[in-house]
Amino acid sequence: MSKRQNNYVAYSSPSHKIDTGNNRAMERFDAMKVDDPSYFARWRRALKNQKPDALWRQFMAQDSLPPLRFATEVSAVYSSAIEGNTLDLNGFMRSKLKGDASGFKAKERKEIDALIDAYQFAQTHALNEKNLLHAHATLAAPLLPKRARGAYRKQMVYVYSSHGIEYAAIEPEFVPQKMSELFEGVQTIRQTATDAARALYHAALTHLVFVHIHPFMDGNGRAARLVEKWLLASCLGREAWQVPSEVFYKEHQAEYYRNLKLGLNYYTLDYARCVPFLTMLPRALVIK
Repeated sequence: MSKRQNNYVAYSSPSHKIDTGNNRAMERFDAMKVDDPSYFARWRRALKNQKPDALWRQFMAQDSLPPLRFATEVSAVYSSAIEGNTLDLNGFMRSKLKGDASGFKAKERKEIDALIDAYQFAQTHALNEKNLLHAHATLAAPLLPKRARGAYRKQMVYVYSSHGIEYAAIEPEFVPQKMSELFEGVQTIRQTATDAARALYHAALTHLVFVHIHPFMDGNGRAARLVEKWLLASCLGREAWQVPSEVFYKEHQAEYYRNLKLGLNYYTLDYARCVPFLTMLPRALVIK
């Protein structure tokens, strides 16, 4: 199975045998936890005069926040565009309001509609592992066979570009453990990150860790961006669903991919380099 994402292609290996050497590597490896505050001070310094709490207050004070339904559609269109979907916002609205199906493939509209449904589910349900799997089953309906929707992968996944291998995700036998740890951290964040700065920091870090685990056969990027916003809304309130983070990531896509890349495989990830990625979410709050 392969998936083309602009200049990147993700390949899965259909056969994978558990390697005891991999087990020993996992035992030695100290993975980043989503509730880890180690880089919080450095992150604040990197934002310079962009104070996260002030950015959030300014965002909330706007008179022109879009209606939630439209904001959700924008999120789904731009998140899909990052994955190579060519149906832009104008084309989506023409398709929705006028039934104009010209200039795009029917599957592209189905991908966006499925992602909208996943966002709407998330907006009315708590962020936990069970609900994530439900949301993934929803967004992955046009992407994967039924057995692979809402289920952690059973195969290795490798990401290639024209330059060769870009990233090897963690072995599939470790995915359930890593996702359980991720949601333990999410629970802690929901209880402790009551100010905007910590909510933004940990939501972005959760996005990053999720992508590196790469828990599904497809839909990982869409799911990671959804989880980021889901966690932000869990901490700061429903208005967080209107943050144009997906728009910002699409408009800065080269930077987005560059900042995601912290190592060639799960065991060589260097989170000391994570701060540039973490600054992108608060930058999405800047009023233009």
